[in-house]
Amino acid sequence: MVMSVFAARLVQLQGIDPQQYAAMAAAEGQVSVVLPAQRGDILDRDGVPLAGSIDGLMVVADPSLTAQDAPELATFLSKRLDLDYFVTLERLQARDSRFQYLARQVPAAEARDVVAAAKEEGFLGLELRDDPVRVYPSGDVGANMVGFLGTPDKDGAAQPLAGLENSFNTWLSGHDGEARYQTGSGGARIPLGDNTVDEARDGADLTTTIDRDLQWYAQEVLARTVTGARGDSGSAIVLDTKTNEVLALADYPTYDAEHPELSPEANYNSRALTDVYEPGSVSKVLTAAGLIDAGKVTPRTKFNVPPQLMRQDRPIGDYFDHGWIKLTLAGIIAKSSNIGTVMAADEFEPGQLRRYLSAFGLGKRTNVGLRGETKGILPGGTDWTSQTGDRIAFGQSYSVNALQMASAVNTIANGGMHVDPSLVRGTATLDDGTKVGTGVATKQRVVSEEAARQTALMMERVVDPDVGVAPGAAVPGYRVAGKTGTAQRAGKDGYDGTFTVSFGGFAPADDPRFTIYVVVQNPRNGQGGGSVAGPAFSQIMGYALRRYAVAPTGTPPSRLPVEW
Repeated sequence: MVMSVFAARLVQLQGIDPQQYAAMAAAEGQVSVVLPAQRGDILDRDGVPLAGSIDGLMVVADPSLTAQDAPELATFLSKRLDLDYFVTLERLQARDSRFQYLARQVPAAEARDVVAAAKEEGFLGLELRDDPVRVYPSGDVGANMVGFLGTPDKDGAAQPLAGLENSFNTWLSGHDGEARYQTGSGGARIPLGDNTVDEARDGADLTTTIDRDLQWYAQEVLARTVTGARGDSGSAIVLDTKTNEVLALADYPTYDAEHPELSPEANYNSRALTDVYEPGSVSKVLTAAGLIDAGKVTPRTKFNVPPQLMRQDRPIGDYFDHGWIKLTLAGIIAKSSNIGTVMAADEFEPGQLRRYLSAFGLGKRTNVGLRGETKGILPGGTDWTSQTGDRIAFGQSYSVNALQMASAVNTIANGGMHVDPSLVRGTATLDDGTKVGTGVATKQRVVSEEAARQTALMMERVVDPDVGVAPGAAVPGYRVAGKTGTAQRAGKDGYDGTFTVSFGGFAPADDPRFTIYVVVQNPRNGQGGGSVAGPAFSQIMGYALRRYAVAPTGTPPSRLPVEW
């Protein structure tokens, strides 16, 4: 009878399902170990790390050795490494496994101290393996753009939660490898056993167009500007005029990417791309450029501007009280007259202004590579009524994000040529497969070079202390072209009584090197774009010109007549 039982078992093992039992036997001593890939760095334009990886370790367990002391060891580890007790306990007791993650991306010194302390307490079965730690050496500099890695997932891998870390996660993360080997009953590796290795593929670096030092300075000036005006938030953008590369993309409030948990989630993304608002009078230079390009007016065209302009059933007024005033188109821009702008825009043919604004890049995303970007609203079709068109001419009734508006102003600085803005140098691939960067940026002529030049001459009069509304935006020694913006903000039931103020411009005016745009939301000091955003523009522009050793052109500034 005993021999019959043995014979039946032998037939089952060798004849009925030998492969299943062989696999079970092999799995009993099979160990699989992750070989972590090195995550690519995020660099500024000069190769300075904005996000990088340093030596780190993962703490792993062999449950065949940790199960006997699992409750005590789980308590020890949860306190030392801030781990969830119950998850740790489950992994320490996983008797069907010889390898379990406990903590990933732990600073090397801390991980070694913890494992050494565990051994002193008599706990067995803990090991260390390489696992780089993500760091953000610049803290809050560019944090809204760079993003950060969040809480590890169930396998211990940290998840990208914002910024470039999120948008380019596949590009940066590479692919973890795996080592599989067999062990004997004591846990030792079997030299001639099944040993296979799939090597890790490290992630690629991502080089941005950002100048870290200029980014830092822009953030400092922006923070002082917003807090000084008692505003809610703001953005400041610096563009290379010829290439439209983003040299600085500053937001306030921001956060420290090393400690994002200390700031509200609302601060994680770049407001320069996610927040939309009505741009106000900065948009008047786009209207003027289109008019000149279409051959409808010149900077010297004369307008007799009334104190109020009745359009349909509503009056249009200016921010300043006046009687009948005789202004040229240059004067309308210098004084920022809504009435004069509407009178000039009457020269457009139906649909012509909208076509120009669309060509300037409004109503469409810039697609620089950050998720959550809004495209704004540029009305069209039946939504473009005569009243809507009047308001759009001077910057109300349509919405933009800050990078869109900066890029539109840069089109004038760049001789009427619109270049897609870029945040990445070369070409990189987003997680959705889209290629972005300077290598794929496209160009489109919006207005003629001559129309852009004449518009720039009018913009110079804005900062003229004798005739303009923004002398505080001037940069000593340089010719500056710019335009203020003060727009009513929309609430649930129409305009809510608060304002968006801004200033956009470029320098040197006759040979532009940088375009800068500053916007502040809801300043409570009662001041407008010229007095709030203008000085910030001046400080950032002055710093950029000095940093890149841009010499003044030495030519006389514009003297276009503003009155007749």
